[in-house]
Amino acid sequence: MIHTLFETPSTYRPSDAEMAAPVPPVRAVLFDFSNTVFQMIGLESWLRRVGAAAGRLAVLDEPGAVAEISDQLRAASLLPSVVALQEGRDLSAEQHRAAMRGWWERVDFLRGAEEAAYRELTAPDAWVPYPDTEPVLRALRERGLRIGVVSDFAWDLRGHLAHHGLEDLIDTCVLSYEQGREKPDPQLFLKACADLGADPRATLMVGDNPVRDGGASACGLRTYILPAEPRTGERGLADVLRLVT
Repeated sequence: MIHTLFETPSTYRPSDAEMAAPVPPVRAVLFDFSNTVFQMIGLESWLRRVGAAAGRLAVLDEPGAVAEISDQLRAASLLPSVVALQEGRDLSAEQHRAAMRGWWERVDFLRGAEEAAYRELTAPDAWVPYPDTEPVLRALRERGLRIGVVSDFAWDLRGHLAHHGLEDLIDTCVLSYEQGREKPDPQLFLKACADLGADPRATLMVGDNPVRDGGASACGLRTYILPAEPRTGERGLADVLRLVT
């Protein structure tokens, strides 16, 4: 066993032979879901769906209405009581629903329409893939790589994959609400590797959060972190293909 002065916290211990040998080539890729391969529809589109469902659509046609709602959402999200509700919200469907209700009830437009808002949040078509998601997933599949999703999510995102015809490109989904754990818990990444029959040291994790997704490195995976920026075009996933050659 090799010991170093400045050791990186880790949940795995490669053998002496593994540490001396070349790093194995990538044989499997795990992706975060939200803001990595899929994104939620725009705020105004979502608000209009909620407004239509709750009979409040006319409110959104008033000058500055969407901007005002956006400001209220932002201000409410910073309230200590709302912040506290978000802690661990993806550990269960119940916790997530309570967290959203506690936030939205502080916003005039959404107060009293929380159930409609939640239905529109979780609707199959409320989340859409980035333009480069399908091409990259198909390219990985053509190269024979196994593909998984590891996500802090409070409902079954497989419905979003199926809606866009991408479910056959994903071999496993490891979701926080099903496992009762959130990233960076190593057990989420290790379960995904086990589901894929993949050596963690031959697996790449791709995400947009250096703490949550980058935590995969503590259990032997390599990680690739995308910039945490809103995107309307390609997400930059093509770079993943260069990392697996």
